[in-house]
Amino acid sequence: SIEKRDDPSLEPHPVIVGGGKRGVVSTCCYVARAYGVRSAMPMFKALKLCPQAKVVHGDMRKYVEEGRRIRRMMEDLTPQVQPLSIDEAFMDLSGTEALHGGLPAQSLIKLQDRIWRETTLTVSIGLSFNKFLAKTASDLDKPRGFSVIGRAEALSFLESRSVATLPGVGPAGAAALERNGLRTIGDIRAAGPQRMRGLYGDWGAHLFALSMADDPRKVDPHGERKSISSETTFFEDVADIEALEDILWPLCEKVAARCRASETAGLTLTLKLKDTKFKIITRRRQLPEPTQLASRIFSHARELLHADADGRTKFRLIGVGLSDFSDAAIADKGDMLDTETPKRAAVEGAVAKARDKFGHGAVQTGRALKSHFDDED
Repeated sequence: SIEKRDDPSLEPHPVIVGGGKRGVVSTCCYVARAYGVRSAMPMFKALKLCPQAKVVHGDMRKYVEEGRRIRRMMEDLTPQVQPLSIDEAFMDLSGTEALHGGLPAQSLIKLQDRIWRETTLTVSIGLSFNKFLAKTASDLDKPRGFSVIGRAEALSFLESRSVATLPGVGPAGAAALERNGLRTIGDIRAAGPQRMRGLYGDWGAHLFALSMADDPRKVDPHGERKSISSETTFFEDVADIEALEDILWPLCEKVAARCRASETAGLTLTLKLKDTKFKIITRRRQLPEPTQLASRIFSHARELLHADADGRTKFRLIGVGLSDFSDAAIADKGDMLDTETPKRAAVEGAVAKARDKFGHGAVQTGRALKSHFDDED
C-alpha cells in the first residue's frame, strides 16, 4: 500500500516488495497474492507465479514510521493498544462509549476514515469480543473492510469455517485434523474436549476452546515482551538434519532482526520442535551473554536441534526464540580472547542496514543461497 501510494504508476500492477531473483518476498499486494505469491517465498518462485509483477526494494524505515503514525491515531482512542507488528495491533475499546460519544464500531469507522485522510492508506478492521474473533473479522474483507462478529452469532459463524481459520493451524495441521474427519470448526466442536485432547494433547484442547469462541487473552499494551520468536510449519514432514538446519537459519535471522528493531538482546534461547504425533519438544539454553546475532542464535539452536534430530525422526514444525532481555548496548561484546563476536556484530549490522535500504534479498548468506539453489534443482 505504501509503495503504491508513493508511486502511482504501480497502482494497476501486482507489486512484490523484496530483493533480486535470489532473494525472498518481504511482502506483496493483494493482486500478487491472487496469483499465489506469499511472504518469505523465494523470489524466483514468486516471479514464475506472477511474471508481470513489479518488484520494488523495500524501505523498512518508511514502513516503521507509517506504522507508528497510525498507532498514535489508535492511542488517541484508547491507551489499550497492543502492537503485533509494524502494521497490525489489537485495541480494547471497552468502556469508551461515554468518552467518544458512541459505540466502539462508530469510533473504529471514524479511525478508518482518519487514517485514509491523513495517510492515504487503507486498513482493515475487525471488531469482536476477543482477540481470536477480532483477528478473524479483520481478515474477512481486505484491503479496506470493516467486519463485526457479535457474541450471539459467533458459534454459528465459526460452524462451517475451515479448520485453517484457527490460529496455529497450518497446512500440515489441517491435514492431520482432516485425517480424523475434522474439516470444519464445527467438526472440532462436535468432537468434544475429551476426544480432541486424546487425539492431539494440549493443542487439541486449545483448538476445542477456540471452536467454542473462547479466547481468554487480554489486550496488554504495557506488558514487557517476554520473548521474540519465529517458527514455521512444514508442508511435508522433515527428518533430514541438514534440511532442518536450512529451515532453521532464516528463522534465526528473523529473531535477530526483531531484536535489532526493538533494541534488545536475549540471554535464554529456546528451540521448539513438533513431531508427527503433535508432541511438542522444547529445549532451552542460557547463553554466555545476551545476543541479537543470527549466527550465534543459529549456532546454539543447531546444537539443541542435534539432541533430538537423528535423521530418522520426522518433524512438522520448528521454531526458535530468545527471552530474558537486556539492552542491546551490552550485547555481543565478547572478551579479550574473543575478537570474532564484535566483528560478526559489525557484519550483521551492516547487512541489516543494506537490507533495510535495498530489501532482504540485497544480501544473502551462503546458507540462504544454498537453499535457493536447492529449490531450483
